[in-house]
Amino acid sequence: MSESASATSGRPERAASAGGATTKKKRGLFGRIALFVRQVIAELKKVVRPTRSELMTYFVVVLVFVAAIMAFVGLLDLSFGRLVLWIFG
Repeated sequence: MSESASATSGRPERAASAGGATTKKKRGLFGRIALFVRQVIAELKKVVRPTRSELMTYFVVVLVFVAAIMAFVGLLDLSFGRLVLWIFG
């Protein structure tokens, strides 16, 4: 990765390590756990939940897709079963 790409990746520890000198001090175990929890909470705040109508649309799409795949696999199973019975009697 180029230096400009690593500097703009949003990870200052990579940009600092690419430059050679690390200006950040290491965090302790509890500091790292607290940082992780804060980052998880920040990411969860970015989540956009679907509306009821969007959720129903997604649900129907998944059901139709699963039903289509089940029908396709069922037809393949039936045809291969009949083919095996025809060949081996």
